[in-house]
Amino acid sequence: MNIPNEVISQIVSQVMANLQPQQEKKSTPLIPGVFSNVNQAVEAAKYAYLQLRTLSMAKREELIQAMREAAFANARELAEIAVRETGMGRVSDKILKNQLAARKTPGTEDLKTESWTGDDGLTLVEMGAYGVIGAITPTTNPSETIICNGIGMIAAGNSVVFSPHPTAKETSFLTLKILNEAIVAAGGPANLLTMVAEPSIEAANEMMRHPGIIMLVATGGPGVVKAVLSSGKKAIGAGAGNPPVIVDETADIPKAARDIIAGSSFDNNLPCIAEKECIVVGSVADELITHMRRSGAYLIKGKEIDDLLKVVMTEKEEKIAEGCTVKPKKSYGINKAWVGKDAQVILKAIGIDVPSDVRAVICEVEEDHPFVVEELMMPILPIVQVKNIDAAIALGVKVEHGNRHTAIMHSKNVDNLTRFARAVQTTIFVKNGPSYAGIGVGGEGYNTFTIAGPTGEGLTSARTFTRQRRCVLVDGFKIV
Repeated sequence: MNIPNEVISQIVSQVMANLQPQQEKKSTPLIPGVFSNVNQAVEAAKYAYLQLRTLSMAKREELIQAMREAAFANARELAEIAVRETGMGRVSDKILKNQLAARKTPGTEDLKTESWTGDDGLTLVEMGAYGVIGAITPTTNPSETIICNGIGMIAAGNSVVFSPHPTAKETSFLTLKILNEAIVAAGGPANLLTMVAEPSIEAANEMMRHPGIIMLVATGGPGVVKAVLSSGKKAIGAGAGNPPVIVDETADIPKAARDIIAGSSFDNNLPCIAEKECIVVGSVADELITHMRRSGAYLIKGKEIDDLLKVVMTEKEEKIAEGCTVKPKKSYGINKAWVGKDAQVILKAIGIDVPSDVRAVICEVEEDHPFVVEELMMPILPIVQVKNIDAAIALGVKVEHGNRHTAIMHSKNVDNLTRFARAVQTTIFVKNGPSYAGIGVGGEGYNTFTIAGPTGEGLTSARTFTRQRRCVLVDGFKIV
């Protein structure tokens, strides 16, 4: 289905024109799944959940398949509107991510029943739904996260009230419309996926406090994860990362360079799993950089690095106590205006024009450089040389900041790979491949865009959004 831009604009205009709720429209969506206020969105989702409960597992899987087909068919339209609305990322990569979410997010097959039989009878443990889930989604992966969470949460038997980032409102509107219409066309209930017409921090807080929301899932930065963990409800938090990639002297250097540039530039480094800093053993550093340049990276040096720092980061001054004196200390944060921008756009800001095939900016810096310490979410890859693998592992653990999210390593030494994996303790550890192999692109396994490191669920799937229910039949149904 090809959705022209004017149709998308009409959808948004229709929502905005109906924002003043009328009594007779109290539970009527403005467009499929979109309501005037939080209470309406929750109540509609609750009613849809009760209807979903009456359907068979086979029927539930039919709904999931319809969602997959609709999301896949509209992958390009959703990618284009996301880049246009948010100003972040690359259309070609977002198409791939939408398709990945549609095809490789687990459905009802992820729900496994366990049973025990013995002298005392039969016990079953099944995975039951929570009810209505409140899901907070980011501006970096707006449609992908809604597709992925929508499939997984409905497969688990839940309905969902989404609280998308305000800067991705139009993308979220369209994604919900497409998925809800696919569900209804397949014979499912309306409004299994809902949201409010005007997403905001206030609306998100109201959603989190609403008594009809049983479970919360947040995909975003530390602030939103902290908020859901403080809610008093069952909460799953997918937080930030600062993934290091290590290259030792045994690695296949040309392949490592290609993989690192491919991973760090994918969707302009927006994915939380993407390589954010490269740590390389000094003896192979020059060779690695040479091959990175051949793989689409542009190397900046000296003053160019300083100029870029001033553009993409903001300087702050903190005061720290040293003995009896208080001294100023400089610190940096990212300039959000540059998050997810193309490498050409970023370089042009410091007076460098490069061709369109340049996908990433690379630079050699010290280990305490702000580019290394902070998660930029831009196609800028700082490279730090170290003496040996011991120093590389120590630095990798340090700059990952204990997020336990993702780490990557290129090496043919199994002992080195094992040592880093054990030391860094991340949810995802990719060996000899680009970071996105960890979510199923060119790697085995299923896909997710909600990677719950802070709360320990890891790569979430349908089973994550269920609760175990045990049924015991005493002294019965044993046939041996």
